[in-house]
Parts: sequence; C-alpha cells; structure tokens
Amino acid sequence: MATTIETDLKEVLGDIQKELREIRGDLNELKVSQAEIKGDLNTLKVEMSLLKEDIKDLKGSQRSQIWVLIVAIVGAIIKFGFFPNP
Repeated sequence: MATTIETDLKEVLGDIQKELREIRGDLNELKVSQAEIKGDLNTLKVEMSLLKEDIKDLKGSQRSQIWVLIVAIVGAIIKFGFFPNP
C-alpha cells in the first residue's frame, strides 16, 4: 500500500532556507569564537615566554645567593672556628 504526501514545494524550500540561515549564523559565531581563541593563544604564548625569562632570572639570582651563603658560612667557620676570640 503506497502513501502519497502532498506538500507545497514553496514551504519545503522556505524551511530549507531558514535552516541554512541558522547554520550560517552558527558558522559565523564559530568563526568569531575561533578568532578570539587564536588571540588568547597568542597572548598566552607571549606570557609564557615572559615567564620563562623570569624563571631564568630567578635561577641565576638563586645561584648567586647560594654562593653568598656558602662564603658567609665558610667565613664564619674560619673566623670563629679556627681563630676564636681571646
């Protein structure tokens, strides 16, 4: 048994056009979001490179502080350990 459905072609094309407009709108929103994400990624890359430089500076500063501490301890041992005050 066959069923026949009669639909106006104008209505079907109107529905298809409506859905295409919605898809285009969604696609435009996605493109804008993607551009924003790319901008955020570039900002993060710049911040990461700045953080790397800061960490290098901190490591260098830390090394120099350790050497100052070692020299101070050795100096104190020499002064108070080998040559005590009379």
